[in-house]
Amino acid sequence: QLQLVESGGGLVQPGGSLRLSCAASGFTLDYYAIGWFRQAPGKEREGVSCISRSGGSTNYADSVEGRFTISRDNAKNTVYLQMNSLKPEDTAVYYCAAPPFLRPCSPTGEGFGSWGQGTQVTVSS
Repeated sequence: QLQLVESGGGLVQPGGSLRLSCAASGFTLDYYAIGWFRQAPGKEREGVSCISRSGGSTNYADSVEGRFTISRDNAKNTVYLQMNSLKPEDTAVYYCAAPPFLRPCSPTGEGFGSWGQGTQVTVSS
């Protein structure tokens, strides 16, 4: 069974940085694209970033372009989201998720069958 576990969230001041990790178990991450999503209270889930199986292709939401960087280390079965220049509007629960086997990532998360439990990111002074 596919399992994803996020970590690295916390409280940070505006302008600060955090690095989120998404650790996979129960399967080899090489065969899965991975997406990061977030959901703030009272708002719909938002796609943040996607990375292809090889890591050669990435994309970002306009709201985080230039500030966030997604990467992966397949040897460690882990995907990362480096978040710099954080803003209060980045406050949300962040989730990583995987589409079905060998399927591409989707910015909407539609059809994704494996989701982590989420990690809270709070940007506040």
